[in-house]
Amino acid sequence: MRLMRIMLALLLAVAAAGGADFRLGIIGTDTSHVPAFTRAFNDPTSPDYVPGFRVVAAYKGGSPDLESSHTRVEKYAAEIRDKWGVEIVPDIATLCSKVDGVLLESVDGRPHLAQAREVIKARKPLFIDKPLAATLEDAREIARLAKTAGVAWFSTSSLRFSDIVLAGKGPDISGAIVWGPGPTEEHHYLDLAWYAIHPVEMLYALMGTGCEEVTRVTTEGADEVVGRWKDGRIGSVRALRPFGGYGAIVFRGKQIYQSDPKARSGYGPLLKHIAEFFRTGVPPVPNQETLELFAFMDAAQRSKEQGGRPVRLR
Repeated sequence: MRLMRIMLALLLAVAAAGGADFRLGIIGTDTSHVPAFTRAFNDPTSPDYVPGFRVVAAYKGGSPDLESSHTRVEKYAAEIRDKWGVEIVPDIATLCSKVDGVLLESVDGRPHLAQAREVIKARKPLFIDKPLAATLEDAREIARLAKTAGVAWFSTSSLRFSDIVLAGKGPDISGAIVWGPGPTEEHHYLDLAWYAIHPVEMLYALMGTGCEEVTRVTTEGADEVVGRWKDGRIGSVRALRPFGGYGAIVFRGKQIYQSDPKARSGYGPLLKHIAEFFRTGVPPVPNQETLELFAFMDAAQRSKEQGGRPVRLR
């Protein structure tokens, strides 16, 4: 990992000396994050503009059996090509030859392992948008491959850096309740990873690691997932279907914080963390925390399958 940080520093130094931007590549043009992120890096008039970086190439990818993928992949590819001059390339190997870092944006978590494997092989630092993968096993394999190759990576939700979470963080948190949308997608075994990963990220941003057991109650309109931490704290996620707002209640000693219903959330803070990651090679969210929250969702899935019995994290 230290070698990767040195290599990143050298890349940035060379780019700065030549007046060039850090070149970013995108994998998967089937999510609205693609034009939003591209504009933030390429358009100085964007309210979220991040200087010093530029998206220069993209590989469309796409999943034919996923409606939210195949109905958008061509549209977003054309948009970033025509508005911001992004080159559309035929494969990931070509993409990696043209960039300094990669944003893996495919909306479908299932191909993430195969796509990440090619980026890791090319030794490019990597941000993987949610979900990191479709299963805990795939998530762990991505982490293993990256560690072996010395490639820096991270994955997170923008909600981790929202005002909802930041205003609730502090010392001596004894527990938290978070909520957010929880629609599911039939192709993803970890159904919470499809969309409820946003409130799961919020919970971990507040509670930190250390969960050892999960219980899940499922109904048609919502899921309640309760985690018990090793130190006795309790944290829970309520996934609302088909959709709902985001929020949090945090217990700190005798104080109780409840998030403002009008609290802001957007991509700006996440994009700044992504840029800092590419500058330094240091992930803003520890990889081990990301893997534990996937183990949390895996335990929740097994609890659901067992009728709501408590299940320990693997």
